Amino acid sequence: MAHFPSLSEAIRELVHDGDTIALEGFTHLIPYAAGHEIIKQGRRDLTIVRLTPDLLYDQMIGMGCVRKMIFAWGGNPGVGMLHRFRDAIENGWPHALEIEELSHAALSVALTAGASGLPMGILRGFIGSDLPKYNKNIKFITCPFSGDKLAAVRAINPDVSIIHAQKADRKGNVLLWGIIGVQKECALAAKNCLVTVEEIVDELDAPPNACILPSWTVHSVCHVPGGAFPSYVHDYYERNNAAYIEWDAISKSRETFSQWMETHIMKAKNFEQFKESLSAHST
Repeated sequence: MAHFPSLSEAIRELVHDGDTIALEGFTHLIPYAAGHEIIKQGRRDLTIVRLTPDLLYDQMIGMGCVRKMIFAWGGNPGVGMLHRFRDAIENGWPHALEIEELSHAALSVALTAGASGLPMGILRGFIGSDLPKYNKNIKFITCPFSGDKLAAVRAINPDVSIIHAQKADRKGNVLLWGIIGVQKECALAAKNCLVTVEEIVDELDAPPNACILPSWTVHSVCHVPGGAFPSYVHDYYERNNAAYIEWDAISKSRETFSQWMETHIMKAKNFEQFKESLSAHST
């Protein structure tokens, strides 16, 4: 049965220096609150995994938490590039960043293999691509049945996977809906899974074929309303597009980035205070 600690307690217990962690969410349900707590607790040398790293991973990279990133696409969606990510790659600030790039399909397959207890995942892909030249974990094999040339990628098994969801019941079963990415695969592939939720209820009232993570797949559930802000949560709140637009200017220089992080994240007692600080201060 899942535990119900505070978010700070859960991060302190589950996330350690040098871990491989996945903070997943696809356009919505992005676990910003959990990521900010990792930053505030000063974790270092992390390998971070995500299909589409955006502002949250830019913040973690800029604050020196990350040694390596495994990803398929990185950017500020609808706006442009991630400036802290680029600075780390081009200039080694705040320190050098190692990257392992895959396609969306290949990273999904790698996580699915990890969730299935397999050493690798197989797909049709990368024919004519340069990525295998730069990623040693992309190999080609011959199918023993058809003779086809197929791509193989190493399975990914995070130490901790962290996701945000709409609901959990008091037994620790988790329900999420709307656009679903690879949250289920991440949860099942990881040694431990932490879920932040909008609400904890007596009954999930899940419709047929809903995406449910049973309690035995989840280590900790943390009640963090609004924990995906500034991304959105289907049926709960909308995406804060202004925050994404403003991040472009905030993150361009090391000075404005560092000042913003100190003001809005490091000094915030909790995630609710972080959200309030954005309203009280101009960016």
